[in-house]
Amino acid sequence: MSTITRLYDTHTEAMDAVSALEAAGFGAADISVISNNADNWHESHRHHGRSPGDMNGDGENDVAEGAGKGAATGGALGVGAGVLAGLGMLAVPGLGPVVAAGWLASAAVAGAAGAAAGGAVGGILGALKEAGHDDDDAHVYAEGVRRGGTLVSVRVNETERARAQAILDESRGWDAAARGAAYRQTGWTRFDPAGAPYTTDEIAAERARYR
Repeated sequence: MSTITRLYDTHTEAMDAVSALEAAGFGAADISVISNNADNWHESHRHHGRSPGDMNGDGENDVAEGAGKGAATGGALGVGAGVLAGLGMLAVPGLGPVVAAGWLASAAVAGAAGAAAGGAVGGILGALKEAGHDDDDAHVYAEGVRRGGTLVSVRVNETERARAQAILDESRGWDAAARGAAYRQTGWTRFDPAGAPYTTDEIAAERARYR
């Protein structure tokens, strides 16, 4: 198995990618999401209806339903019972409020269990590296979440790698090389676990920079 990760500038693009992966037959157990929530998108969905993680009702998934083209394919295939149904809140030092679900998020939390304040961030970096990403890529992806982005990771057999990569790229996903180059042009070098989380305004400006 190998891991493909892409960074999305908006959570809706990321949810489209998740829905497209599930529609293409990739299992929810092999998909993971880690998303910045500084703009409170997760709570906004909760306030407008059932939480994505609330499976006590009819299983409807507000996030998937609001994810543009992913809503149609995802809804038809019951995405409410997939990875998006497990989205929940995590407080991660250096990143601020994070919404996450799936194996990568679980690995990050497990890696930080019992650790001190900065451990959760180390958990995310450690989980990305354990999944097969090198140190530089792990730092870029962690920085991407800090700056308002959403990571979608999928574990695939080598024969399915090209198909999964095409799905992620079609949903406007960025790889670490492209986004890392953009970050370094502004003097960035490494993800700083002690850095303050980005504000909502800073995240809006960051997203606008890459549109």
